Parts: sequence; C-alpha cells; structure tokens
Amino acid sequence: MRFIKGHGTGNDFVLLPDPDGQLGLTSSIVAALCDRRRGIGADGVLRVVRAAKHPDAVGYADAAEWFMDYWNADGTFAEMCGNGVRVFTRYLISSGLAEPVDGILPIATRAGVVRAEVSGEKISVDLGRPRIIGSALATLGGLTLAGTAVDCGNPHLVCVLPGSVDLAGLDLTRSPGFDSAAFPTGVNVEFVAAGDDDPADRGGAAQPVGGADLHVRMRVYERGSAETLSCGSGACAVAAVALRDAGRTGGVVAVDVPGGRLTVTLDDESCWLAGPAVLVAHGEIDLAALAA
Repeated sequence: MRFIKGHGTGNDFVLLPDPDGQLGLTSSIVAALCDRRRGIGADGVLRVVRAAKHPDAVGYADAAEWFMDYWNADGTFAEMCGNGVRVFTRYLISSGLAEPVDGILPIATRAGVVRAEVSGEKISVDLGRPRIIGSALATLGGLTLAGTAVDCGNPHLVCVLPGSVDLAGLDLTRSPGFDSAAFPTGVNVEFVAAGDDDPADRGGAAQPVGGADLHVRMRVYERGSAETLSCGSGACAVAAVALRDAGRTGGVVAVDVPGGRLTVTLDDESCWLAGPAVLVAHGEIDLAALAA
C-alpha cells in the first residue's frame, strides 16, 4: 500500500492514493497506520478516491472529481477536516491528479463539496459559513466551562476561557466532558484565549497581527484523535464565536494553534481557512508488519 505523509500546521495525515476505490481499508488498518510508535503516526487518514468510485460521494461526482475519505486516528469516520482538505488539495496538485480551474478546485467530503484555492505555498479552503447553534457546558478536571456549539460540517464546542485560566496549563491528555445528548456522535472541543497582542493585555495599545481584525489562541481535543496541534474546522468555529462576541458579522481572525497560525476570513456566505499545507514523505506500507 502506497502512502504520503503531510501536515497543515502540525495537524498530520497519512494519505492513501486509491483513485478507483479498490483498497480494502478498515478501521483497524487506519488505527494501526496512525499509531505513532508501531505505524506511521498521524491524526487521521485521507484516502484519495474519485467521487464516482465511493458510495458516500457518488452523489457529488458531477460537482467534484475527487473525494476526501477522512478517517480519525481511532478508525472512525469524520464529516470534515479543514486542514485535511488543504493537505489533500496539495497532494492532488503536486501529483498531477488535478488542476484548479480559475484558481479553484472543488473537493467532495462527507459534509458536501468545498472549494480549495491555491496561491503559492498557501492553500485556502472555503468551508462555508459556520452555524452557531446553541450553548452547552464542557468539563475539564475541576473546571466547568460555558461553551458555544458550532456546526462546521462537523460538530464543535468552543469554550472561551476566563482570564484566570491559563490555556497552556490545561490538561488535555483525556477527553473533556460534554453533554452526550447534545452531541450524540461526539464533539471537537476548542479552548480559546485572547492573542498575545490583545489590546486588553497591553492597555489598549496593541493591534491584531498580520492585518487581522482579531487574534486568538486555541487548543483542541478532537473526537477520535485526542489533542492535535491544529484543527482547521475548529479554527473556523473559534473565529465565528470570536467575531460574534466582538459584535461583528464578518472579518479576519488570526488563530494561533500549537502547530502554527491559521487565518480565517468570514463573510455572509463563506469561511476561508488559510495556512500552510506540506507533504513531507512518501513510501510503501508493509501491511503484514502493520498487522503484527
């Protein structure tokens, strides 16, 4: 089985080229691939398959040639992965499997068809405007935190930390608690603090970074993958909440994650996620050794 390894701000993936949908991919194989000591190691697996050749995507085949078949590190499916789409796009273009038309390349996902745009080393993807759908609580250690539920094609719970709680000090070695009735398929939980240049931290003098309207810092616990260095759809959810809390309906938000910086641009209809997408290795997997 051939593979490619890539990442977007440290959110890393094993890509499996399978244009005609012939790989016998299973949950146990995915989990073994993502094992960081006995496998290759990754936050998830991206199978590269034509939409017309996969039962979950055949309905999108007229709109997008390629389907991102995304699996979490534990072998479960996920609807969407913002960083994954960007790395997936990088592979399609670098391998010659696809070329953007007028700068845009459509990609099918379980959450629908999204648009990717390539500009040099930066790949942006329009995930569609996040929907803020309510509120819920999260628990972490002895903390109970108010959160905002956001739909980005997959479920998110955005928890803005009070000033007394240190983002870097949170223990995310175990899953946060949440209302399973509100999130029956699980949820990605984001913890958010103001950016280091937040005016409130500097007597009102500082300005957000890189021309952004707002700047925040984020850590995330992803369902099926534990804490990751970055989460693209999570950054979009966080940006939507940050803009709402600032009384804005749109704008640009710089989101710092442990793996780097993502930029989210929201307007009335779109949510563009931008950042680096890097391919670092390719090779062949010994399935017999992986199973052992």
